Amino acid sequence: MVLFTERHADQIAGTLFCYDRLVLMGTIPGICYAEGMTRYLHTHQIRIFDFSAWAKPLREEIRQNAERLAAEAGLKIEFVRKLDAFRKERRIKEILRQRGEQPDLVHVFAAMETCRTYQPWHNKKTHQTYLKPDTGRCLHYYFYFLDPHLGLCYLRVPTWAPFRLQFYCNGHGILAQQLRRKGIGFDQVENAFVRVDDFAKAQELADRLDPKQIHRVLDQAARRYCPVIRRLASGYHWSIMQAEYATDIVFQRPQDLKPIYEELVRNMAHTVKPDHPATFLGRKLHGNYEGELGSRFSTRIEGTCLKHFMADTSLKLYDKFGTLLRLETVTNNVTFFQHYRKVEHRDGTCERKQAPLRKTIYSLPDLAELLSAANRRYLEFLSAVDDPTNGIRAVQQVSRPVQENGRSYKGFNLFDEAETTLFRILARGEFNLRGLRSGDLRRHLPAQSPGQISHVLRRLRNHGILKKAQKRYRYYVTALGKRIIASALKLKEMFLIPSLRGLLPQP
Repeated sequence: MVLFTERHADQIAGTLFCYDRLVLMGTIPGICYAEGMTRYLHTHQIRIFDFSAWAKPLREEIRQNAERLAAEAGLKIEFVRKLDAFRKERRIKEILRQRGEQPDLVHVFAAMETCRTYQPWHNKKTHQTYLKPDTGRCLHYYFYFLDPHLGLCYLRVPTWAPFRLQFYCNGHGILAQQLRRKGIGFDQVENAFVRVDDFAKAQELADRLDPKQIHRVLDQAARRYCPVIRRLASGYHWSIMQAEYATDIVFQRPQDLKPIYEELVRNMAHTVKPDHPATFLGRKLHGNYEGELGSRFSTRIEGTCLKHFMADTSLKLYDKFGTLLRLETVTNNVTFFQHYRKVEHRDGTCERKQAPLRKTIYSLPDLAELLSAANRRYLEFLSAVDDPTNGIRAVQQVSRPVQENGRSYKGFNLFDEAETTLFRILARGEFNLRGLRSGDLRRHLPAQSPGQISHVLRRLRNHGILKKAQKRYRYYVTALGKRIIASALKLKEMFLIPSLRGLLPQP
């Protein structure tokens, strides 16, 4: 398959795969859950109903520390009363424009926000006293600072136990710091590079994201901005709360991207079916799946955006600044993705098997590979949709009869409803990774006998749409098959049906 980036290579300045938004969560292992906090209070001989009295001095310590740090940096803490009506990023951008890019504390916001906490409880049936999970509101501080390695970051610090932290950084900001140290020129607009002198070197640096370096910055920030950690036995455990991974295709001129993008996003909106997101994200779609699944096209102030979603994970296609085309995978739950790794069981035994990705920040390199693979699968599908002439040639190829061992297998009539139904079945996400068997086709085509299903599989193989796995009765859709499916659905649903609508007399 000729990829979109190869077909438009003369118009593209470069392509970059890189993390974008990263939101990490810090929890104190001993007190981040109600049972642990109850045990902590018992161990230190503190009454359960004295939980608030224990937490109040810690709240004051965080508040005094924030005021001291702001005063030392010559800043005034800015209290935000209406979070929905205030953009902190816009305010930070104005401050950076005045102060410059030197590393240090940039600004401090304060806001009353919801937080997780605990409620003392006495169980009259068991006569036990313990803490129950609860929600409340407390003062939160947002410490925005420039780090020499990670660029612009913020740490969100609540003033109430269990002091769950939230840390933000941006993969493009991390890469910008690396490019500066290497002396590679670039132009960056917000969270995107519109020019890089050496895209190959930039990609190499982006692929070398170091979780250990991020961990060091996280621990330093926690000690500085949340001083109560010194009073507790353990440090913070850091996990991935949200991750965005972007594939930026940077065009040389805006006038080159605009006509391509307008046609491409329109074609993708019609061609991508509800079960396709599972294919892009590398998931098997089961018949009993009950989560959200589908696509949504929206118009924003910045432009248009096509979003495909499955549960807490989504894929987006949009343009930025009229210069680059961005494909982006976003996940709010990294355990959505699975990979082959070492699994430790409770009885102490270990084995290597397919398992959900762990949430620790040390999973960031593995997560990058999984998100990058999702972007690449989406790029392949996009490339097939973007090339109608190549798809039409493939349609002509599979529409002709094929001879094998003296027997003729007729071609596929792509405008016949039965053939279109067959292609829709082959495009289902559940068959993308594990392939399909004859029994899978019989389940979706119950009217056909086993002999007819075997004949259909032979036709698909002889026309190059399916290939058989070695030593197994499983079949996989080929690259040609993917192009055929995308082109057939596009030709029928976007051109043939709209052009013939209304020509037949009404019964």
